[in-house]
Amino acid sequence: MVEAQSNQDGPVAPLWVRRPKSLHLIAYSVAALVFTGQIAAVILRGSDWPTALSVLLAGGGVALSWWRPWAGLVVTSAASFAVTAVGHDPLSVWMMAVLVLFSVTLRGKQPLAGTGIVAAFFLGAFMTLGGFRGGAIVGAAALFSAIAGGATGAALRIHREHWRTLEERAESAIATREIEATRRVTEERLRIARDLHDVIGHQVAMLSLHLGAAEIGLPADAESSRQALVSARSSARAVVVETQRILALLRLADDISEDEALRPTPALSGLEGLIASFESIGLDVHPSIDIPAGFVEPSVGVTVYRVVQEALTNAYRHGEGAATVDVGQRDGRICVTVENRVGHPLRGSGSGSGSGSGLGLVGMRERVESSSGRLTIDSDDGRFRVHAEFSPLGAVVR
Repeated sequence: MVEAQSNQDGPVAPLWVRRPKSLHLIAYSVAALVFTGQIAAVILRGSDWPTALSVLLAGGGVALSWWRPWAGLVVTSAASFAVTAVGHDPLSVWMMAVLVLFSVTLRGKQPLAGTGIVAAFFLGAFMTLGGFRGGAIVGAAALFSAIAGGATGAALRIHREHWRTLEERAESAIATREIEATRRVTEERLRIARDLHDVIGHQVAMLSLHLGAAEIGLPADAESSRQALVSARSSARAVVVETQRILALLRLADDISEDEALRPTPALSGLEGLIASFESIGLDVHPSIDIPAGFVEPSVGVTVYRVVQEALTNAYRHGEGAATVDVGQRDGRICVTVENRVGHPLRGSGSGSGSGSGLGLVGMRERVESSSGRLTIDSDDGRFRVHAEFSPLGAVVR
């Protein structure tokens, strides 16, 4: 039997599974060789016409079984009576009948019924017309050859169906993974678009406003400074236009509901509402929120919110028990820690500081790094821990 090969995508089905007709062709080719050899023996021996007719009957049954499996099986098996009646050795007819039985059961026909038909004709011819020639050994060989042909065909058919089931499951898993990846990418694009619009757009608008105020306040003779401010305001407007173009690209082909598009940008002040939303769906959360006083860069606030959101999402999907959330200021930094007990290990999370190969963890890491923060992901003693540190002003954290 051809063994399954492997490649980078997983095991490959054997050739006979991928080309199921190959086994049928082999079985009928062998039956054709047996039939041809038997016809040649009849001619060389100068046998009478009843012997030749009985062999032709068996060959006709083999040919008929290609289109009518049950009818061909019955004719081929019944030919054993004709061959035995003329005193010829029925071994060749038995071989053809067993090969037809193998093909019939491989096609999915009832193996017990097929085996019963062949065994009944074999033993009937052996015990009546054959007069028990050869003794019990020959009878047992006839019986077990029929059983072997039917069982082999049925076993290969079951094995082939098992391979097909595995392939369908693999295709379904790949499709589900691609759908999930597309959904997560779309969500992240929407988040980035919202942040660009609400955070960067607001900051550029404020910059343009302050530049205008500075231009108005210049003395009349500060023409060079006025030109510099006019150029700066023009650059600020260009940034707004470019940002709008990027927003259009990010939201291209996305089906965004009006509620989603109008949702305000997340911030530190929205952490309590975020935690409450997870508690409403059944996640037990133990929060400790100490929002730092003073100015915090808006992009940092958005990132803190997203880190807590993604970490709690993972805790809800893969964890068990309560999740602890700790957000506060320590040594001039904003520290975020979310921890939960692991129920179903996260894909790609190992012991120690992990990079996180899951789609959500990768997005979390990229977002933290975009805000010049530092992220560590640990999984020790059945606990999964996400820890992030930021500078309130968006400076690089080392």
